[in-house]
Amino acid sequence: MANYKDIHGTTVRNSDGSLSGAATGELFYDSTARDFKYTHPAVTTAGSWRTAASINTARTAGGGPGLGSASAAFYAGGYISSPTPRTVINELYNGTTWTEVNDLNQARSTSEKALGTSTAAVLAGGDVGTSPVDTALSESWNGTSWTEVNDLNTARRDYAAGGSSTSGILFGGNADGQSPAWEDNAESWNGTSWTEVADLNQRKASFAGAGLTNTSAISMGGNLPGKTANTELWDGSSWTEVNNLNTARNGMNGFGTKTDALVFGGEASPGQTGKTELWNGTSYSEQNDLNGTPADNGGAGTSTSEGLSLAGSYITVLTAVEEWTGAGADVGAWATGGSLNTARYALGATGTQTAGLAFAGNTGSVTGATESYDGTSWTEVNDINTARASLGSAGTNTAALAFAGDSGSKSVDAEVWDGSSWTEVNNLNTARYAVADFGATNTAAICAGGWVPGYSVLTESWNGTSWTEVNDLNTGRYGCTGAGASPAGLATGGTTGSVTGATESWNGTSWTEVGDLNTARQQIGSAGTYPAALVFGGSVSPQQQTEKWNGTNWTEVNDLSTARKQLTGTGTTTAALAIGGEPPTSAATEEWTIPSFTAKTVGTD
Repeated sequence: MANYKDIHGTTVRNSDGSLSGAATGELFYDSTARDFKYTHPAVTTAGSWRTAASINTARTAGGGPGLGSASAAFYAGGYISSPTPRTVINELYNGTTWTEVNDLNQARSTSEKALGTSTAAVLAGGDVGTSPVDTALSESWNGTSWTEVNDLNTARRDYAAGGSSTSGILFGGNADGQSPAWEDNAESWNGTSWTEVADLNQRKASFAGAGLTNTSAISMGGNLPGKTANTELWDGSSWTEVNNLNTARNGMNGFGTKTDALVFGGEASPGQTGKTELWNGTSYSEQNDLNGTPADNGGAGTSTSEGLSLAGSYITVLTAVEEWTGAGADVGAWATGGSLNTARYALGATGTQTAGLAFAGNTGSVTGATESYDGTSWTEVNDINTARASLGSAGTNTAALAFAGDSGSKSVDAEVWDGSSWTEVNNLNTARYAVADFGATNTAAICAGGWVPGYSVLTESWNGTSWTEVNDLNTGRYGCTGAGASPAGLATGGTTGSVTGATESWNGTSWTEVGDLNTARQQIGSAGTYPAALVFGGSVSPQQQTEKWNGTNWTEVNDLSTARKQLTGTGTTTAALAIGGEPPTSAATEEWTIPSFTAKTVGTD
């Protein structure tokens, strides 16, 4: 019989009280209460987008299954580049990777929504690029291949749809050769054929639709021509106009039901937008935006708890896919905190989100300025003895360690902070800067890599008195970052001559290569205690990416608000700070928060 470790990859941990840093759903034993417990996230009021695996073939205006999910979807057809701008390519998603599978029979684009799921769907209409441009052809997907089925009554593109492969509705769109070209016509699908039903109140194209059956659907926004915020509900016999979107737009997509739907992306005024709105059956509320600004994007999802926005843009073909995680999930976000008194980059930091310390760095010249953070504002305190930049750090805001750095030359200097002043202590063995660093106290820390000159593999361990050389990194680098509480931690990112996402895990004795960052970069900020870590910002555009480590792999989560590199960070994966950076030289502080967790006893609600 499999045990807990075989199934989940970790043993049941023991804790004197609630287990700090436990992953969502992790089982642990509370030795104080003498109960087995698990962590459960508090409910959030809004959802969030995060980057998912990209499709293989860049395109726009393809079709995704309206009742798909974040772990089961496809992206069929679409517009790619010349010489064959419309494609038959179909890719299937399993929640981790996209795989090319059997193609459509008819190459087409601007058919952004299929009826059904990743294993049973119908894709109809679209733009085939030759006269006549619009097609009425319908194809059925059985999870393996496409089969032509009965045509639409009205050939069209840029329509919206909702429902399943046996009970769906398709409405509106653009029909060339008809006057006006914008359609109000709606057709119901019963699994065999299409039947015309009651028209929309408003003719429109390039809009979002959602719904579970051919008797229950929602129409959102679109082009009249001219962008509209119009929303209509279908009850199986007629359409009713209801409250409008907050932002008028066209070219967006959506998923969900007529009482619980999400609409996202599109073109507003001016330009493409990442705006996301949640419909609760009565009105819309603005949610966290997409990280990108897609238009003509596909959509897949049965409810507002989870789904996908599939590659799309009016500007260029894309591979980008984003995953929506709804309210109540383990999703974090950045918010503006108090600004530093001294703007700077390449600084050090220790402590927590409500008790942090930032020190040294570069303002245009190296500085020793030290500031303390109380969760609201920064206060200047005593300077570090040796002004420098690109240094390592460990500890808390009352017991910190600063080491290495660039003070005009590579530094071996180490100093400890006791809550009021800095004291010089024993030097590193090897002078360097731009190192990977971690340690929860000023008596146990790791300094790894850096520039010596050359990309260093050297690792040194601090025991509160002196530095000792220990086993080397596998990959020499500088501009890297670290996270953890010695003797366990991570070194990640940096440059080896080119930027890298290489990540290594330290177990107190040696380094082991583990999963790479999704975005290779250097000069990044970090926070966390192994095996949970967070990295953010860095040298690669758009310099806002945030990734979270769960002990096995990295997941892209919500971006920083302020793009920057050469920033620093401190805190945990549920409550972190991102501090300073450039360009330009920044005083910005951002606070990362994640839903609070409650420890629930096994067998109770």
